[in-house]
Order: sequence, then C-alpha cells, then structure tokens
Amino acid sequence: MATTFGLNRSLGGAIGAIALVSVLSSGAVLVTMTELHEATEARARSTRVIRGLDAFRTAMLDQETGLRGYLITGRESSLEPYRSGRAALEETISRLGGLIGDDAEPARMLAEAVKAARSWQTNIGEAALRKAADPATRPEATQIEVDGSGKQFFDTFRARLMSIEAVEEGTRTRQNAHLVRAEHNAGLALWGGMLLTLLICLGIGIAINRLIVRPLLDVAAFVGRIGEGDLTGRVVTRGRNEIGRLGTTLNAMVGGLSDLARTNRSATADLNAAAAEIRASAQEQAASVEEQFAAVQETAATVDEITHSGAQISKRATDVIASAQASAQTARAGLRAASDTAKAMELIREQGEAVAGNIVALSEKTQAIGEIITTVNDISERTHLLSLNAAIEAAAAGESGRSFAIVAAEMKLLADQAKAATVQVRSILSEIQRGINSSVMLTEEAVKRAATGKTRTDATVRTIEEMAARVDEGVQTFQQIVASTNQQQLGIEQVMGALQNIRQASQQTAAGTREVEMASANLTELAQGLMALAERYRI
Repeated sequence: MATTFGLNRSLGGAIGAIALVSVLSSGAVLVTMTELHEATEARARSTRVIRGLDAFRTAMLDQETGLRGYLITGRESSLEPYRSGRAALEETISRLGGLIGDDAEPARMLAEAVKAARSWQTNIGEAALRKAADPATRPEATQIEVDGSGKQFFDTFRARLMSIEAVEEGTRTRQNAHLVRAEHNAGLALWGGMLLTLLICLGIGIAINRLIVRPLLDVAAFVGRIGEGDLTGRVVTRGRNEIGRLGTTLNAMVGGLSDLARTNRSATADLNAAAAEIRASAQEQAASVEEQFAAVQETAATVDEITHSGAQISKRATDVIASAQASAQTARAGLRAASDTAKAMELIREQGEAVAGNIVALSEKTQAIGEIITTVNDISERTHLLSLNAAIEAAAAGESGRSFAIVAAEMKLLADQAKAATVQVRSILSEIQRGINSSVMLTEEAVKRAATGKTRTDATVRTIEEMAARVDEGVQTFQQIVASTNQQQLGIEQVMGALQNIRQASQQTAAGTREVEMASANLTELAQGLMALAERYRI
C-alpha cells in the first residue's frame, strides 16, 4: 500500500505547530515577565532602601533635635524626639539590614554609618544627657553638643548613607533600564508570538483551502454530476491524502458504474430484441393455434357428419337385412309351392307369377342395396381421406397428436374393412342380381311351361333353394356390414373424443400463447424502462 500523507497527520502537525508556537511565545512572555518582575522587585527594593536611608537620617535628626531641645530648655518633654528617633533608628537599621542583605559594599557602608550613628549616640547623646542631668555639669553637656564632634559623626554616616543612596540610585537606574528592556521584550514576545501564530493560522487556512476545501468542492461537484447521470468525467486527484484516495476510489467507482451502465444498456437492448422476437413468435404461434383450432373444429364437424351418415347407413343396412329376411321367407314359400306343383300345376302358375312379382321387387331392393353399397363405399373413401388428413394433422401436432394418430389409423383400418366389405357385398349383389334375373327367366319359363311337368318343377325347386341360400348369405353379409358400421361408429366416436381433447388442448395452447404474448409485452415494457434508465447515464 502506497504511503499517504493523511489529513489527520497534516492537521495534527498544523495544530502541533500552533501549540509549539503558543508554548514558545508563552515561555518567552513568561521569561520576560519574570525578568520584568525581578526588575520591578529590584527597583522597589532600591526605593525602599533609599526610603530607609531617609528614615535613617530623619531618625538621627530627630535625636539631634531632641537632644538640642533638651539641652536648651532642660524640659524632659523635649527629649521625646530623641527617644522616638532612637527607636526609629533601631527599626530603620534592622529594615535596611534586611533590604541590603548580602550586598557587600552597601552592607559595609551601612555598617560604617550605623557605627557612626551609634558612636554619636554613645559619645554625644548619652554623654550630654548624663552631664545635663546634673546642673553642675550641664554646661559641659552643652559644650559637648557645641564643640562639633557630633557633626563629625553626622558627616560620617551621612556620607555613608549618601554613598549607599548613590549605589541604590545607580541600581534603580539600571533596574529602570532593565525594566524598560523587559517590558519591551515582553511586548516583542507577546506580539511576535501572536503574529507568528496568525501567520501559521493563515498558512494552515491556505493549506486547508488548497488541500481540503477545494478538493472537497471538486469532489462534491463531481458527485453532483454523477447524480445527474454524467459518467464521462473523472475527478482530478491531488496529493496522497484521504481526499486523493477518495478521488481515486470515486474514479474507480465511476469506471465500474460506466461498465455497469454499458453492460446494462447492451443487455437491455438484447432483452428488448429478445422480447420482440418472443412476442412475434407468440403472435405467430397464436395465429397457428387459431388455424389449428379452426381445422380441429372443421374436422370435428366433418366427423359429426360422418357419425350421422354412419347412423343412417346402419339404419338402412338394418332395413336391407329385414328385406333380405323377407326375401328368404318368400323363397321358402316358393319352395313349398314348387313341392306342391306336382299336385296342382295351376297353383304353380299362380305361385310363379307371385314369385315373379316378388323377384322383381327383390331386384328393385337389390338395386337399392347397390346404391347403399355405393354410398358406403363413398363414405369409406371419405373416411380413408379423413384418416389421412387426421394422420397429417397428428404428425404436425407432434407429441400432443399421438392419440389422434392412433385414432386416425383405426379410422383408416375401419375404412379399408368397410371398403372390402362393400366390394364383397357388391359381388354378392351381382350374383344375387344374376340369380334374380335367372329366377325371373325360370319363373317366366315355369309359367309358360307349367305343363312340362315335374322335371321342370324340380329344377325350379333347386333354383329356389339356391336363391334362398344366396339370400341367407346376403343377410349374413349385411349383418357383417352392420357390425363393421357399428365398429366404424365406435371409431368415429373415439375420433370425436380425440378431437374434443385436441380442441381443449388447442384452447389451452391458445390461452398459454396469449399469456406468453402478454408476458412478452410486459417484458418489452420492462426492457424499454431499463433502456430509458440506462439512457440517463452518459458513458
């Protein structure tokens, strides 16, 4: 990790510099104030010493004045200045000794002054007072005061006091100069510290503005542009402090947002295209499902028609069976009549005519059966074509049309069976028609040749027996046709059920396709919303 100059370190250094300058300036002011205080104290001591010297002289003058008054007046009250001056002198000497202290020269001169003062007190004052107390020696006391020896003592301590005063005056003058310098130094220290502190604060303010405020304003403006969606710019990083690292981090973040916006825009475009393709495919599938549903509806209608046609075919086949059974009964009646021909040939002619009429009716009915067979054949062909179409539709439907394909195969099988049965019935009807034609000819021959006898009657009996057998075969064939038609009807019903299932599946598929189309429309709206959101950012 790269070394960074942290804002906390810079601010801490600035605050430390201010604190250091404050401490130094305070120390300088304290030193100068201490010096000022010492100079003031020294000057005050000198002043007190000078005042003590004045008190010293005053006390001596008071003693001299009192002594002179006493010597002149002789009154005891005149000694009051002397006594007070003596006490004041002692106090003054004690105070001056404390003020001068260990200062050798002033102490020496003070000692000489005190010695002179005490000498005056002993040699002049006390001696004069002792002599003045006695009237006999009183003139001597006056003489002691007058002869001038006292003045010598006064001159001595005055000279010493003046010397001490001169020393203290010099000391006070020096202390005054020292005091002035101390005051000047204190002012310089105070104002210099304040000025240096202001300069440092100004420098710190400029540095904060350059290192913090302006970069923060640039970062704030950059963040504002990001909030407006502009991802094209980058913040200019200055220095290696926290703001520089913040700018680097913001640039990295904006780069990531640009990549994200670019990716989002591309993905949204792909999503929009995919949604459009899904919607188009869903619309095509819906159209195809609608067409398939219409085809299933049409197929269902066709199968319903086939069902009704099959029911009609079954009914008509039942009628044909009834007619065939009637024909069989008629043939058996003719057989009985032929057996009785030997007994009554007249009756044979009449019966022959009746048989001829029945055979004609049977011929007409066989013709009707031929028409029915033609109809059944047409239905078989249509069923075969329908099963082929159903197989094609089932193959197109895929997995969902598998059951329909099975039904279509069953329909094809039934159609083939029905077609084979119609061919067989048509063959039988042809034979029946030929038999009927032969019977007509034989009947006419029997009518014409009723008289030919028993032999022709036996031939007629055999012919009628064959006709009855053929009619029975025709009845069985029609019964098979009815059974096949019933099976075909069941198959058609199964086909109808399968068509219903396919129709339901088609409806469900159509509903699902509509839901897919709606979902694709919603997806398109979502993609358009995402595209609008992505377009907000300029990259």
